[in-house]
Amino acid sequence: MAPQTYWNHNAAYHPELCAIAAEQGGRVLDIGCGDGLLMERLSPHVREVVGVDADPCALEVARERLSEVPNCQVVQGDFLEATESGDAPWQPGFDTVLCVASLHHMPLRPALRRAAGLLAPGGRLCVVGLAARRSPLDVLVAALSVLPIRFMGLVHREARDVGVVVAEPYESLDEIRRTAAELLPGSRVRRRLYYRYSLNWAKPTATSRT
Repeated sequence: MAPQTYWNHNAAYHPELCAIAAEQGGRVLDIGCGDGLLMERLSPHVREVVGVDADPCALEVARERLSEVPNCQVVQGDFLEATESGDAPWQPGFDTVLCVASLHHMPLRPALRRAAGLLAPGGRLCVVGLAARRSPLDVLVAALSVLPIRFMGLVHREARDVGVVVAEPYESLDEIRRTAAELLPGSRVRRRLYYRYSLNWAKPTATSRT
């Protein structure tokens, strides 16, 4: 049986990410692509989609899902250790780099630097992530979100377990915001629904001269 589509707190952001990728066009890298659902949804809008994930079980599902999608390529490996030489699929020059619920599986600074380095000038980095609840505001917002999020889960028939590896986030939203401001000047970090945040950054098209 072919893998099914579903709705959960990550898939809720797929339409938004597909719209950004469609505007950018070209090549897309999906970091932590899991079972390939986002890649499948991206494929009609861009020239090429490359997905990378370290989980062989999730990638088995992704390969089955994408077996008849010619512009999608799935690669097993560690995103931070992957080579950029030769004909490697993650050679720099991506128009969009996406990271959905996977940034907290990696060291924050190295992952942001590497993602930024793989973008073409003018490319977009889009993160939908999870942050640790460290401040009273974090706890309050999460508490106030419980009922509306549960309601939306019922409406959309939320799939709670889709067979991908999960991890608890370490950095708080304030820490992520400060790190992004340092490494990715001009980036925007926002608190979002479904216990998520978004980070968006456009790589400068040219190096400024002094």
